[in-house]
Amino acid sequence: MELLLIPMSIWDPFIAVGSAIMQPLYWVVSGILVLAHSLFSPMLGADNGWTWVLSIMFLTVVIRIALIPLFVKQIKSSRNMQLLQPKVRELQKKHGHDREKLGQETMKLYRENNANPLASCLPLLLQIPIFLALFRVLDGAARGIPRGHWLVVNPDLLTSLNQATIFGARISDTFLKVGFANGITSVHVVTLVLIIAMTVTLFITQLQLMRKNMPPEALSGPFAQQQKIMLYVFPLVFAIGGINFPVGVLIYWFTSNLWTMGQQFYVIRRNPAPGTPAYDAWEVRRKSKGEADVALAAVADPEPAPEAASPNTNGQKTPSKVARQQPRPQPKKQPRAQRKR
Repeated sequence: MELLLIPMSIWDPFIAVGSAIMQPLYWVVSGILVLAHSLFSPMLGADNGWTWVLSIMFLTVVIRIALIPLFVKQIKSSRNMQLLQPKVRELQKKHGHDREKLGQETMKLYRENNANPLASCLPLLLQIPIFLALFRVLDGAARGIPRGHWLVVNPDLLTSLNQATIFGARISDTFLKVGFANGITSVHVVTLVLIIAMTVTLFITQLQLMRKNMPPEALSGPFAQQQKIMLYVFPLVFAIGGINFPVGVLIYWFTSNLWTMGQQFYVIRRNPAPGTPAYDAWEVRRKSKGEADVALAAVADPEPAPEAASPNTNGQKTPSKVARQQPRPQPKKQPRAQRKR
């Protein structure tokens, strides 16, 4: 009860600090949105909803390109963690009775092999502030509150973002905000389609990582159980939380998941982890390509045909020699005096 008597004003400094930390992100998010809007508006119109959709997708691509170095580290760390699972299980059998010793030896194993259990979550953790900034910017647009310098100095763009629609649904609306007083509306349909698309792309991304780029021995044990839990829990969390997200935020997450799925497919196909189904498929493609290159080189540069052989006196075949043609004698030219006669 004493906590309830604490005045709300005591939280004001913390709220102010959080707002000050988010201001640079608001500045960046609003700046990229306004920049993209200026690029697409001449083609589609300044107040067209698809102009803002493309602007949000442009924002997503810019963010994901900036996160590519972290994604590469994530792939490497995740691969190292998968390959170390047999050794981790050996340590568990050896030091299972001593939890402290097991923890020390496990961390030592990770350090020696440059594996970081937290690196696989780093790109997602870094996206959370950006996601929160985008959510706050779009939520502010829905409420008529500008967040971010570039929307503050461009109030007409704030109004345009607030009123922009796709398939009859405003980009700033949410599934729960509209309600069901008027039955099922276009907002409900658009948000449900985006939530399903966002969830499916996230599930496929996790599934292809487990089935194609994990060795068979890594599919058992605590680490594999955590991966299986994440495979079903993460999409479920996003699906439940999606009903509170504005349409613009759902577009951002769907585009981000689609980018992740394509990027991961490319990495798994071109640089798979050894001992995985993806690595076996890569080896087959590499051998097939090598055989094709050899066949192509043979067609482009065929070997010279062997000389014909003829039997000799000992019954053995000896190469036959082609008779050399003697030059024909040319008639001698007559002197000029005789030709005049």
